[in-house]
Amino acid sequence: MTLREIQEPIKAHYRDEPDAARITLRATGSTSEGAMSCSIDLGRAIYAAGAHPGVGGSGSAACSGDLLLAALAACAQLTCQMVAANMGLDGVSVAVTVEGDLDLRGTLGTADVPVGFEAIRLQFDLSGDVPAERLDKLKERTERYCVVLQTLVAPPAVKASWAVG
Repeated sequence: MTLREIQEPIKAHYRDEPDAARITLRATGSTSEGAMSCSIDLGRAIYAAGAHPGVGGSGSAACSGDLLLAALAACAQLTCQMVAANMGLDGVSVAVTVEGDLDLRGTLGTADVPVGFEAIRLQFDLSGDVPAERLDKLKERTERYCVVLQTLVAPPAVKASWAVG
């Protein structure tokens, strides 16, 4: 069964019932072993996370920046792979590398520099037969439909709430 055949009834369902396409994803972070580590529960898996060595962490688990870049790499790779499949580009393999630059002085409060990534780069490496005239379409659709990329490019409103007790 092709990806197009798998997705067509899902797409038809969403066309008939648009509210069915609206979902909420959840991740919960909770204290694990002291101030420098936590557990991230996605409901389907639990991941260890920790502070980066550059801010005092042990480096034994992914830091939050790693997880952000990993989410982008996973989303970009899967989106590109699925777009290629839907375009009939059989036998195409996709690898995505994501790098991000940040200045840790910001998060440590030791300098008046921005907190967070200053730049993020994605590198798509394709193997297989991708005709030059179809590469632009693959690139455009991948970038348009990649949820994490679009979230970073056009960030949503983020609201924090706090509860004690």
